[in-house]
Formats: sequence, structure tokens, C-alpha cells
Amino acid sequence: MLDFALSAFVTLLLVVNPVGLAPAFLAATGGMPDKVKRTVALRAPLIAASILVVIALVGNWLLRQLGIGIPAFQIAGGLLLFGVSYQMMFGDRPHREAREADKATSEHASDVAVFPLAIPMMAGPGAIATTLLLAGDAGYGARLALIIAVVVSVCLLCMLCFVSASLIARTLGRTGNAVLSRVLGMLLAYSVQFVINGIAAVRASLP
Repeated sequence: MLDFALSAFVTLLLVVNPVGLAPAFLAATGGMPDKVKRTVALRAPLIAASILVVIALVGNWLLRQLGIGIPAFQIAGGLLLFGVSYQMMFGDRPHREAREADKATSEHASDVAVFPLAIPMMAGPGAIATTLLLAGDAGYGARLALIIAVVVSVCLLCMLCFVSASLIARTLGRTGNAVLSRVLGMLLAYSVQFVINGIAAVRASLP
């Protein structure tokens, strides 16, 4: 059970990358008073956590209603996470997220806590797919409760990083943030295991 919880926590942590979101938070809240920044730093992770917890609770039911089996979603979700990993390693995901946040602010987004911070930066396609995959592996009961605890923990780390965003940005700098993103991208090779598990489940179900 501990191994399952640790694996789930590390996987979701790598996908969400709270430290890497600090520059995006600063871009989204640029020019706001400190009090408003603190409010956004608290609200955005809570909104993201609510979305991911709902996904964890109803995701398997929704897949069943759509006629999508867990193995099929494991393969699709694993490929999606591999895409996230590739983008982190060879793309400019941190800078792109900061540009999107800056664009949302310049367009006078009504609530940057919802967009772009909660969605899609924290509760984006990668995080949603990861939560669904983990919930599918967990089933119901204590393991599902662990997944919910993992979601809440990662979002609380996002909150901590947002509150400390200025310090993180000064410490990492542009180069440090790029290096961090690429290292985390390499660790996301775990996404390949989801694909392998899905293929193995499909093969096992064949006559």
C-alpha cells in the first residue's frame, strides 16, 4: 500500500510540477496587489484539487458509460503522458505556460485562479489522465482514498510554491527552471509502464 501511494504521489507530482508553475503564477498575477496574489495562490490549487478529486471519484464510472475499458485508457493515457514528458524534455513547456499566463492576464481574464492556473496548468490533460489512470488501478476503498489524498497533497504543494513563487523564481532563474523541467520529463518515463500494463491487460483478455 505504501509503495502504491508513493508511486502515485511521485507520478502526479512530476506531471503537475508545482515548482515549475511558479513563473507562470508570477506572470498571471503580475501587477496585482499582494493581498490579491495570496488569494489567487490559495484559490487556484483548491479549484484544481476539487476537479481532480471529482475525476478520481467518477472517472471510472464515466469510462464505463462511454464504453472505454481501463486497458484502452491506460494505453491512451500513457501515450498522453509520454507526450507531456517529451515536451518537458525537448520543448519549452515552462516558458509556454508563463506566456499563456501572461496572455490571460493581458486579456483581463476575470479570474486567473480558474484560468489559466487551475485549468489547464494544474488540472490539465496530463493531470486528468494521470488521476484517471491511478484511480483505475486503485479501484475502490482504501486505495482510492489514497489517490484522493495524493491529489490533495500535490495541490497543497502547488499552493506552497505559489506563495513562495518570487523566491523560487529568483533561486532557479530561467536556466534552472529549464533544467528542472527536463529532469522531471526524464523521470516521466513511468508513462511507458502505463502503456505496457494496458497492452498486457488487452493480451490477457484475448482468447
